[in-house]
Amino acid sequence: RSKKLRDRLILEYMPLVKYVAGRLAVGLPSSVQIEDLIGSGSLGLMSAVERYDPGRDNKFSTFAIARIRGAMLDELRAMDWVPRSVRRKARQLESVHARLESENHRPARDDEIADGMEIDMREYFQLLEDVKGATLLSLNEHCSTGEEDSPSEIHETVQDMSCIDPIAALEVQKMRKVLDESLDNLPERERLVLILYYYEEMTLKEIGAILGVSESRVSQIHTKAILRLRGRLRQDAELLAGAQDEHQALTAAGNEREDGKRAYARTALGIA
Repeated sequence: RSKKLRDRLILEYMPLVKYVAGRLAVGLPSSVQIEDLIGSGSLGLMSAVERYDPGRDNKFSTFAIARIRGAMLDELRAMDWVPRSVRRKARQLESVHARLESENHRPARDDEIADGMEIDMREYFQLLEDVKGATLLSLNEHCSTGEEDSPSEIHETVQDMSCIDPIAALEVQKMRKVLDESLDNLPERERLVLILYYYEEMTLKEIGAILGVSESRVSQIHTKAILRLRGRLRQDAELLAGAQDEHQALTAAGNEREDGKRAYARTALGIA
C-alpha cells in the first residue's frame, strides 16, 4: 500500500477516532483524558490501515472501528485506573446476578441483588455508580485464537470467523449463541439500552430522550445490564470449560483403551 494512499486513509478516518473516543469517554473519571484515548486510537487506525485486506475483511470503517476501540481499551487497561476493590465488587455483583437468576429462573430484582450483597438499597445504587467504569472493559476482554494477527477482542472475534481454524470457529459459534440468548433474556429496558447503544450506536443522552429518563439513569441501566450479562456469560463459560475438560478426559481414556487393544493384538500376533 502506497504511503500516499495510507496517509489519505488516515486523514479521512481520523474523525472516526474522535467519535469512538467520545463514546468510550462516557462514564470515565475526569482523570482519564480524551486526548489520551485519541492518541492511542490514532495508533489503532494506523494499524488498521496497514492490516486491512479488502478481499478478506468487512468494509474498512467496520474493520477500523474494532482496531481503534481495541487500542483505546488497551490504553485504559495499561492505565489501570479501576481500583482492585471496585473490580472485586463488580465480580461479586456478577456472581450474585448469576446465582439468583439460576435459582429463580428469572431476572433478579434490585432488592434481591442488594440482599444478596448484604447491603441496603442506597448502598446498592451507589455501588452501581462505583463499578460503572469497570463494566466498560467487561465485554472487551482479550480472547486469543493463537495467531499473532488474529482478532484480540471478543466482539471482533465473534464478527470475523474467516481467519481462525474450524475448531476455534465452532467455539466462536457457541459464544455467539450464548451472547444472543443472554441478550434476549435480559429485562426489556436493559436489552433495549444495549441494542440502542451497541448496535444503533446512539449516545446515552439520545437513549434517555427515547426512554424519557435522564442520561445518568440510562448509564445506571447500562451498568446493570452489563453486570447481568457478564454474570451469565461467566457462568456459561465455566459450564463450557467443565464440559470441555470432561470431553478431553473421555477422549484420553478412549485413546488409552485403543492403545491397549493395539498392544495386545501386536503381542498376540508376535509383532514387535
